[in-house]
Amino acid sequence: MGLGEDLEWLAQGIRQLQIEWEKFFSGIERKPPNEARDRLEAVIRRYAYTEIRNNAERFRYQSLVSRYNTFNELWNKRLRAREEGRVVGLHVPRALASAATPAEPAPPPPTRAANPSGEVRIAQPEREQEAMRTLFDQFLAKRKETGETGAVKFDAFQKLVSQQTSRILADKGAKAVDFRLETKDGKVSLKARVVK
Repeated sequence: MGLGEDLEWLAQGIRQLQIEWEKFFSGIERKPPNEARDRLEAVIRRYAYTEIRNNAERFRYQSLVSRYNTFNELWNKRLRAREEGRVVGLHVPRALASAATPAEPAPPPPTRAANPSGEVRIAQPEREQEAMRTLFDQFLAKRKETGETGAVKFDAFQKLVSQQTSRILADKGAKAVDFRLETKDGKVSLKARVVK
C-alpha cells in the first residue's frame, strides 16, 4: 500500500477505534481494543520519520496523527478513571448498573424533601445520609420512569456521589454541591452544580 491508501486506512481506522472504545466504555465489550490501537500506531510510526514530499499528504498525515493523539489521551484518561473507580462526566447508570447483583426493592415514595427545583444539596457526603437517600430514591424513580434496567445498589451510588462531591468541593472551593437528575436519550444522569 502507498501513502495515500495508508492515510485513507488510518482515517477509517481512527473512526472504527472510536466506536470500539465506546463499546468498551459502555460495557458492550469486555476488553479494550488494544490490538486495533496497536495496528493504528504501527502505521503512524511507519511514516513518523519519513519525509513526505507531497504537501497535501503531509498535512493529512499530521492532522490524522493529531486527531489520534487527542482521542488516545482521552481514552487513556477514561480508562484510568475506570480502573480507579471514578466515573468521568457523572454519568451514573453505566458505572453502577450490575447485572450480576439483584436489584434493591423499590423504596416507598420519598418523604424527605429536596428543594423546590428537585435539587439535593450535599456538603458533607459522609454525614448526610438522609440527603444521599433522597437523591438515591429520586434516581431510582427516574430510572423506573425511563424504563432503564440493571440493578443499582445504594452503597455503590453513595460511594460515587461521595467521591464526586469531595472532588468538586476540593477542586472548586465550593461549600456544597447541588445534584439534580436529567434524562437524555432515555438515560438518567446526575448533574452537579457548585454552591459557593
